[in-house]
Amino acid sequence: MSAESDKAPMEQAKQYWEQYAMLSQELLKFIGRQDIDEFLELVRQRNVLTDRMKALPETELYRKTEACQELVKKIRPIDMQLIYKAKAWLNKSRRQNATVHAYDLQPFDPVGNILNRKY
Repeated sequence: MSAESDKAPMEQAKQYWEQYAMLSQELLKFIGRQDIDEFLELVRQRNVLTDRMKALPETELYRKTEACQELVKKIRPIDMQLIYKAKAWLNKSRRQNATVHAYDLQPFDPVGNILNRKY
């Protein structure tokens, strides 16, 4: 096994980590814009990338390098912000959905409408 063949998988692992960091930053940008469709597409792309990272053993070897540790330090706060903003968006969506259902009109029995609301 040559040094070049050893280098290629490590270089691929490095690229995966850099792509992961870039996708994380893009996710933060699109959730901040409330562009949920694009956000969900980026989540799908990041999940595909994560599967590729898991399939490449060198990913864990690269993770132990100082360069990757610096990258991980940058990714962690982004991920925490993503989690916080995603939960906030989900809670807001649930409240909006509950408000919409509170105004659902039933054509029959208006008294039953008050009793059948979803809260």
